[in-house]
Amino acid sequence: MTSPDLVPLRRALISVSDKTGLIELGQALAARGVHILSTGGSAQRLAEAGVPVTEVGDHTGFPEMMDGRVKTLHPRIHGGILARRDDEGHVAAMNAHDIPGIDLVVVNLYPFEATVAKGADFETCIENIDIGGPSLIRGAAKNHDFVAVVTDPSDYAPLLAELAAHDGQTTLDLRRRLAAKAYARTGAYDAAIGAWFANRLGQTWPESVTLSGTLRQTLRYGENPHQTAAFYVTGERRPGIATATQLQGKELSYNNLNDTDAAFELVAEFERPAIAIIKHANPCGVAEGDDLPAAYARALACDPVSAFGGIIAANRTLDAATAEAIAKLFAEVVIAPDADEAARAVLASKKNLRVLLTGDLPNPAQAGTLIKTVAGGFLAQSRDDGRVQPANLKVVTKRGPTPKELADLLFAFRVGKHVKSNAIVYAKDLATVGIGAGQMSRVDSSRIAAIKSREAAEAAGLAEPGTKGSVVASDAFFPFADGLIAAAEAGVTAVIQPGGSMRDQEVIDAADERGLAMVFTGMRHFRH
Repeated sequence: MTSPDLVPLRRALISVSDKTGLIELGQALAARGVHILSTGGSAQRLAEAGVPVTEVGDHTGFPEMMDGRVKTLHPRIHGGILARRDDEGHVAAMNAHDIPGIDLVVVNLYPFEATVAKGADFETCIENIDIGGPSLIRGAAKNHDFVAVVTDPSDYAPLLAELAAHDGQTTLDLRRRLAAKAYARTGAYDAAIGAWFANRLGQTWPESVTLSGTLRQTLRYGENPHQTAAFYVTGERRPGIATATQLQGKELSYNNLNDTDAAFELVAEFERPAIAIIKHANPCGVAEGDDLPAAYARALACDPVSAFGGIIAANRTLDAATAEAIAKLFAEVVIAPDADEAARAVLASKKNLRVLLTGDLPNPAQAGTLIKTVAGGFLAQSRDDGRVQPANLKVVTKRGPTPKELADLLFAFRVGKHVKSNAIVYAKDLATVGIGAGQMSRVDSSRIAAIKSREAAEAAGLAEPGTKGSVVASDAFFPFADGLIAAAEAGVTAVIQPGGSMRDQEVIDAADERGLAMVFTGMRHFRH
């Protein structure tokens, strides 16, 4: 059978939870002589606005019943939607049972996702699971050769424009595009219900899961220009790039979004004013301070060369002094919970700088799920919400850390959680002074971090590198003593690491021989 291109719109069914644009749509359809069927609140709103409307109950001969659970589940509705107009058998059945054709279905679903997000009780969430709506949508989408289906108020204007352009008819191209969007909507809706049910039943990893997201932005390209990319949002209520308002600057790229997310998640780890500078998803400088300007200066000092073209994240409202310091450096993105008017004015002079404000900070201890695709599937794991506290530490050397060393150790280990493995972080006075990331051997990370520290000191005209008198954090255990020895040679006085190696005693002995304090966390922070 050949699908017709143009189909006249004579009869429409409208049943919407979101009433945005409902009256205008109804008036425009009525002006074209379209017969409108509707239900409940939608019918009432249309009638009050003077739009001629037929209640579905009057159309089917059956009233709404069971608190509205049953109203559109009727052959006179679904037959009118599903019947193929070019099939003689279908047409005969329509005539025999007095089933008028329905050419347009306008339905948006009960607000299940919003109801869950508000923290509603179990029974309220269940009552907000739409049954008739998805059935209508899927039926209309299946029969898109003859029926247009609209699930989003933003599509009312394109529909009306099409009717105006084609003398009250819809095109096959529009009907197919609307059908694709309709199936995506019902798929996302079912995914949300399935995820909610699994959560309520305590099923961390249910037998089947469906991922869904809404397109936020089609990106110019992916990690490289020959790759296509897009940014989808899931609706998770976590402050960050998905919730941020962009004040200024160019469109965010795939790499910008990835790096900015990494920067903001890292800076949220700290209670005091803090700055994190990220390059290629790894920190090149992190510091706490009494205020943001102090934290920024010390974060930048760790590796000013790598900071060029990086991402800067703050965990406080940006002020003018911090903005002025940032404006001296070429940066791609600045992200913070907010910025005062003076800071906004300063940053506005850097027209290409992207400035994102999120309104709040993500909670580093909040549970969540991380997804990574692999060939033929995906890996899912809980978010790394582990946070080591002083009470979790086990002193394993003859000398325990001083209070100052302890503060620096905990700071360094928090930073290390956000550094690609193998990760080594040197820190002093609550600021990073050397970072080694993503190396195949831990000793190489120790050496690279020390080299970077020496180079930064030389560039700043300092007499010695920042690693002298610093502490070091390792995201996983030292498999051999060589990594710890390299750190000792760089000048560290204390070490924090998970422990758990077969050669732990060898590493402990090496620390004792050099007078180092070392603590085990019992928690690893691999980040691949």
